[in-house]
Amino acid sequence: MRNLEFKEQLHEYSNWREHLIQAIEMYREWRNRYNFSDPQSTDTLLNILQGLNMDRVTLAFVAEFSRGKTELINALFFAETGVRLLPSSPGRTTMSPTELYWDEAGGSYIRLLNIESRLEDISLMDYKRNPDRWTQISLNVESPTQMQEAFRELIATKKVSKETADKLGLWNEREAAEQGIINPEFVEVPCWRHALISFPHPLLKEGLCILDTPGLNALGTEPELTLSMLPSAQAIVFVLAADTGVTKSDLEMWKSHVCSSRGQRRQGLAVVMNKIDSMWDDLAGETGYDAAIQKQIETSATILNLKQELIFPVSAKQALLAKVKGDEALLEKSRLNKLENYLSEDILNQRRDILKGVVEKDIGFLVSESIKLMNSKVVNASKQLEEFKQIDFENQEMTGKLMAETRDRQNTYMANIENFQASRKVFAVQARMLIDSFAKDKIDEIILRTKEDMRKSLTTYGMKQNMRKLFDELRDLLQDSVDITEETRRLIKAIHKKFQDEYGFKEIEPQLFSIKQYQFELEQIFEEGEAFRNSARTTMTEQSLVINKLYSTLIVKARTILQQAHKDAATWSNSVLTPLMHQIKDHKKQIESRLIMLRKINESKGNVNESIAQLEAELAPLKQQRQELLAIIKAMQINITDIENA
Repeated sequence: MRNLEFKEQLHEYSNWREHLIQAIEMYREWRNRYNFSDPQSTDTLLNILQGLNMDRVTLAFVAEFSRGKTELINALFFAETGVRLLPSSPGRTTMSPTELYWDEAGGSYIRLLNIESRLEDISLMDYKRNPDRWTQISLNVESPTQMQEAFRELIATKKVSKETADKLGLWNEREAAEQGIINPEFVEVPCWRHALISFPHPLLKEGLCILDTPGLNALGTEPELTLSMLPSAQAIVFVLAADTGVTKSDLEMWKSHVCSSRGQRRQGLAVVMNKIDSMWDDLAGETGYDAAIQKQIETSATILNLKQELIFPVSAKQALLAKVKGDEALLEKSRLNKLENYLSEDILNQRRDILKGVVEKDIGFLVSESIKLMNSKVVNASKQLEEFKQIDFENQEMTGKLMAETRDRQNTYMANIENFQASRKVFAVQARMLIDSFAKDKIDEIILRTKEDMRKSLTTYGMKQNMRKLFDELRDLLQDSVDITEETRRLIKAIHKKFQDEYGFKEIEPQLFSIKQYQFELEQIFEEGEAFRNSARTTMTEQSLVINKLYSTLIVKARTILQQAHKDAATWSNSVLTPLMHQIKDHKKQIESRLIMLRKINESKGNVNESIAQLEAELAPLKQQRQELLAIIKAMQINITDIENA
């Protein structure tokens, strides 16, 4: 599959996402138009819309040095420029992690963060929010040559003292000794810690983001890459060299950084065996060449414990040359097409499924509630219409009896409303306990105290023990919320059941707050933290640098999860009774409307037909509202079982 086809697949995905955004916007307008909206549901819809508008398909390329990773990126995405856009000449490799995307507001640029920023206790995410901290180079998108020259800054290096390199986490005594470097006065380090590149390439404009990471050393000393950026990528492309197979450093990178980012299912993962052209043997011919490649695939699959179908033999050098020259035979020989096919179909389809899952999780309940309420409105209005058609209003005694029954229902309703208000007050107290269990001051007290304990630790072992203590205390804090959550869930179920039993309200299963997702996400972070805590890199890195990295990555993520739990608990407590309130209002409206019509009919028999006509007139727009909703739900592609009953 050619790059053009990948572009078409991405374009199709982008269009699908845009249609989804439009459908959710229509749903939000529908709720506003027909008085279904409330502040909490509006915030939920706006948040999902913001997330969809900012969505990017991120492909992360990971490899040890000299595996041809950047050449592969050039071949996959930038061959039409006619030049080797990203620097990938032998001996000249990308030194800093690089993100390529399109920033419509910011235009075309390279932003470079100086390497000394590692000494500051500031996360990469915070740096990204402050463009003034970056060195910016403008790009001339009309000149591939100018862009090519500007990109050379990505491989810039400089010499610093060994002490400075050590503080930056870029000096390793053992590794240097293995290379014969003993006590040097100066050490060569990258000039830049991170690079952001924005330009209007067609694929980038469609929402593609490319993350190009340097070798093992960079991943080991930049936990934010491993603990945040790689896990959030839709796919990781891990590049090996076909002539060397899986080396010791490849395997360390695979186990420590790639596998941990993909989880047990290894979803969104591809291994590229690059440089297959180096395995060509004139004497062995085509058959021997294919056999050698297959043998290397089998060996690598065994070492990596990966299915052979996820290993793609490629010659990025041949692929780039073939695309630049328009040589179809050479492109076929490069074997790039299977990798492009995997990225086009599997990865984009996975991303589509993930987004659909997010939408169903975040707003599926709102949509389900809307269709159930609309069904209830239509059913109740239809019943009242049929009842009025069948009643003998000539019988004044029957009319009086109906009015008396309706007034009794009204009195009972008012009495039970008072009970509902009392139940709501009890729920508010319970909900406050739940919300407070995730309070920011509780979280920050644990984080700040354990950070101070770490700083006071005289040994790496002591620091690691305090690190584990931090994870355990955060885990315990979330666990304490379980009992409160269960009690709150029981209470909200009881309130709903009361109104279902006493009024025959449509059974709308209340949306129940759950902390399982937050527990799962925290456990993932704690697993990453354990790997970070036990890694040789952590042991060899200067202690204050380790603590800063831990707090600017893992702990920021953990705090964010707990703050999200706090926010979600507050939103849930404010909105969980809203569907019930909608039914209560409708119930009140039905009783009042019924009394008014019965009174008119009792006063003048001529009003019977007029009242029936009025009920018919009220039913028609309700059916229209429901049809509009069904059309919107279909456009959103959300599976709601009640549609079948509509």
